[in-house]
Amino acid sequence: MSTLRYLTVSALTKYIKRKFDADPHLSGVLIKGEISNLKQPSSGHIYFTLKDQKTRISAVMFSSASGTLKFKPENGMEVLLQADVSVFESSGQYQLYVKKMEPDGIGALYLAYEQLKEKLQKEGLFNEEKKRPLPPYPENIGVITSPSGAVIKDIMTTAQRRYPIAAIRLYPCSVQGEKAVPSILEALDSAKKDSSLDVLIIGRGGGSIEELWAFNDEQVAREIAAFPVPVISAVGHETDVTIADFAADLRAPTPTAAAEMAVPHIEEVRERIMSMQVRTHRAVTQLIQFQKQQLKKQTDSVVFRKPEKMVEPHAQNLDRLNERLYRVSALTVQKAELKRERLHERLVRLNPVDQIDRKRSKLDRLSEKLENTTAKKVTAGRQRFVQATASLEALSPLKIMGRGYSLVFDHSNELIKSSSQVEAGDKITVSLQTTDLVCTVNQKVERDNHGEK
Repeated sequence: MSTLRYLTVSALTKYIKRKFDADPHLSGVLIKGEISNLKQPSSGHIYFTLKDQKTRISAVMFSSASGTLKFKPENGMEVLLQADVSVFESSGQYQLYVKKMEPDGIGALYLAYEQLKEKLQKEGLFNEEKKRPLPPYPENIGVITSPSGAVIKDIMTTAQRRYPIAAIRLYPCSVQGEKAVPSILEALDSAKKDSSLDVLIIGRGGGSIEELWAFNDEQVAREIAAFPVPVISAVGHETDVTIADFAADLRAPTPTAAAEMAVPHIEEVRERIMSMQVRTHRAVTQLIQFQKQQLKKQTDSVVFRKPEKMVEPHAQNLDRLNERLYRVSALTVQKAELKRERLHERLVRLNPVDQIDRKRSKLDRLSEKLENTTAKKVTAGRQRFVQATASLEALSPLKIMGRGYSLVFDHSNELIKSSSQVEAGDKITVSLQTTDLVCTVNQKVERDNHGEK
């Protein structure tokens, strides 16, 4: 009996996998290459092939790791990976289990920024026709920012200095870190419920792209674009541009500038009001003067000095119209009377009683004519019948047989008209006037034309 011990494929694969997993050089490997055959099912996992000019290897990034990506992987993209090298037991293939990924040659955050910007731009979220103008005289201004930062102080100071009648309402939130995005979304939701807001400012001070990253979030951008009142974005310094800046109705280079954009200067408003008062007074004065001139022009006109001149032509025209109305009415009545008379005559002519009398007379005449014609035809027919009866009786074979003649029939009851129809021994029937004689032909005797045998 053989002492060799054979391994199953599964056992061998598990052994190799344990070797891979136990090797510290195959854990947390830093590797770079090009993405190809990228697949991203609904599970959130990412499957792809990492390749260079000579070799390729399968790779997978599970949803627990892919959910932290700041950019969208694409085929042909050069990436830097941190991954564990292990064996996929079902196929016996070794593959990369990716823990971290970032673009090669460009920052992951910058790439994610550019990808999201391009996506939302194609959707039309940044279109200029969607931008709403700011209200000229806002009463309530909402501010979404950190309650402890310098942003809210700058905005309140600037707004109070320029337009002290406006009320500032703070919706506090965290503006950086992992909790920043949900905190900003919560503040936007709270501000959205305040129907008295006229304009909203959202922002924070300057910082690195990582510190400003909450304002590059897709959901934050969509909420800003859909906000019910105009939104001013004041994120970072003048050189810092975020997705929120594109989604907002207006971008301010600094929070102070945002406050200046949101409210007018009170002195400018006063000057504007005084200018409007002067223009209004001048316009009203000119209007009154113009109306006075118009009134004098009307009172000096012929209409007011001699109103009868306006009435006389119309009175004359009214007389002509009345006369014309009388003529037309009389003519219309006359035509109607003639038409009535014609209709009456026609009605009399078509009176059903008269028509019935005429039809009855005609019917009587036709009935009498029918009786006369019928009587004549019956008499003539009777005469023809008598004549035909007499002729028939005169020509009747019975009368001839009464004078001694008879008719002879063969066995088929056919009338015998020639001796050739019978032979000796045939049975024949001799019909007299009142009797039939059944006979047998004994002999045929021929006669000459003179009746001699």
